[in-house]
Amino acid sequence: MTLSLAGVAALLAPHRLEILGGFHPEAAEAGLPAETGTLLLIGPAEPGFWAHLREQADWSDPNPIDRWSRQVIGRLACDLGTKALFPFGGPPYHPFYRWALRTGRVWDSPVKLLVHATQGLMVSFRGALALRERVEVPPPVDLPCATCAQPCLSACPAGALGAAGYEVPACHRFLDRQQGSDCLNGGCLVRRACPVSQRYARLAEQSAYHMSRFHEGWDKTT
Repeated sequence: MTLSLAGVAALLAPHRLEILGGFHPEAAEAGLPAETGTLLLIGPAEPGFWAHLREQADWSDPNPIDRWSRQVIGRLACDLGTKALFPFGGPPYHPFYRWALRTGRVWDSPVKLLVHATQGLMVSFRGALALRERVEVPPPVDLPCATCAQPCLSACPAGALGAAGYEVPACHRFLDRQQGSDCLNGGCLVRRACPVSQRYARLAEQSAYHMSRFHEGWDKTT
């Protein structure tokens, strides 16, 4: 099979997934399969991803989204004769943060979270495809933060996320209080403040799900 960017995108589309960026690794790059010619980063495509996932995933599984991602992207990789890589399942973990920065479509935002050209601070990765072939990748674009008023810097009501980075315990303590209900039920206010995020059709119920899982996993003894 002759692989192309458009061909891979067409195979992802029925699963409401899309290519968020890619790059051509240097020879024998650490962390990647041997002879990887192209790495494509895969993530949700909205509108439609959350509704599709709600119908397809096994919600009795402790990690339904990760399991679904392994099944779908792993099966696609097998069909294409490529290798699937995932941001979960470690340690050790694959360096998705570093890989994302190499695409020219994802950057280190003013609050140190990744920001994507079209998904803003709502960006997330479900996996990656390591192709032997060197295929076209989505072109780099200009950093949106350069011309933005950067409301993300002052959006956190707990003062837990800003230019200095993320103070995770302070975030969790705020979510424990009544004042944190908006963040917990509608998603992180910093992520929502990003103008690019606001143009991306991610549903509040999806953000609420991830926030609840994030908060439930916090060890309050730390």
